Amino acid sequence: MDILFFLLYSLCLLGLIIGLINPKAIIKWGNTAKRNRKKVVKLFVTGLILLYILQSSSLGSLDLAENYPEEPTPVDNSDGTDYLKVHFIDVGQADSILIVTASDSMLIDAGNNNDGDLIVNYLKSQGIDYLDYVIGTHPHEDHIGGLDDVIDSFEIGKIFMPKHKSTTKTFEDVLLSIQNKGLKVTSPKVGAKYNLGQAEWTILAPSQEYKETNNSSIVIKLVFGNNSFIFTADAEEKSEIEMLKTGNLNSDVLKVGHHGSITSTSYDFLKEVNPTYAVISVGEANRYGHPHKEVIERLTEQKVKILRTDELGTIIFISDGDELQYETINSLESISNQ
Repeated sequence: MDILFFLLYSLCLLGLIIGLINPKAIIKWGNTAKRNRKKVVKLFVTGLILLYILQSSSLGSLDLAENYPEEPTPVDNSDGTDYLKVHFIDVGQADSILIVTASDSMLIDAGNNNDGDLIVNYLKSQGIDYLDYVIGTHPHEDHIGGLDDVIDSFEIGKIFMPKHKSTTKTFEDVLLSIQNKGLKVTSPKVGAKYNLGQAEWTILAPSQEYKETNNSSIVIKLVFGNNSFIFTADAEEKSEIEMLKTGNLNSDVLKVGHHGSITSTSYDFLKEVNPTYAVISVGEANRYGHPHKEVIERLTEQKVKILRTDELGTIIFISDGDELQYETINSLESISNQ
């Protein structure tokens, strides 16, 4: 229909141009057509009517195309509609943290050896099939125990681990999974920054190589709009002192170091971070007595709201870049069985 309309329109336009350039030609044609003038007039009127019908039909088709597009418009998060979710997964006396934006995701630690299936299933329940970053904060079993299962189950962009080594089978299993996936380990560099969707995270520690495994923990600060988090793994006071030199530690949420052990969350460090919330990833009635009462007292004195996985289960913070709220999941049993 559009092609026919174009041809008729072109013929009319051509006639008009010829008439303007050489009017005698039109007059001559008209004289030779006197005997068929009625037929010519009928043909001309018919052409005009057909042209009008085709034009109306064409416009109608255009309106339908605009009102009912064939393909949906893809979602665009570039206008600030991104979000951030931070999942402090309840893995008992261990650590595992999933961080998700509208476009990217990362995992910090993966609990104990027997937590692998739970974490893999939890990530799948959140729609995760690719992790942009994975951080094994330090080579203790309660932090990297399930990391080999995660590496085996998901595609990974970049994996970070400290230079501190271990001879345990748990550590060797993780290295083997990394090797089998063809990945390379990236060592942390203090001050290095990385994007996660519209969020940004910065490596705060370790600033040097320590003999103590806990102080070798990778510590990062995550900033999304006006909200921020610090994830300390098992970093102790010695590492905290070094982090104080970097400045700008103030954050809304502090993942309390070493499951609430007295060896971490020193007074000066806590004062500098000045968090609104403190999350303690800890097992119920654990044999270490975590969290220690001294740490609870420090947090209470600073009027920090304490959230514990042994009491609340999995804790999920949700941010739109301005407002920060949290929710909890009391049991992961149904998720882990999916």
